[in-house]
Amino acid sequence: MEYKLKTYSFENLLVWQKSRVLAKEIYKLTSTFPKEELFGITSQMRRCSISIPSNLAEGSSRRTKKDKARFTEIAFGSGLE
Repeated sequence: MEYKLKTYSFENLLVWQKSRVLAKEIYKLTSTFPKEELFGITSQMRRCSISIPSNLAEGSSRRTKKDKARFTEIAFGSGLE
């Protein structure tokens, strides 16, 4: 997979790029889950997978290192989830 420089700083982070790929794969995978899981495990997996790149992106716009670190921690927690 080839990664190219992007417009926003977070888009150049390999972890952000890979988390986008992960989220796409999670959406594909969960589309095969039973319909009765739509509001259960399917929803949970989708929300935590999209939370990773979202929080990395949001953290990059913060002014202080402490704020940036907090959003990185949230993204990490979503990955563990």
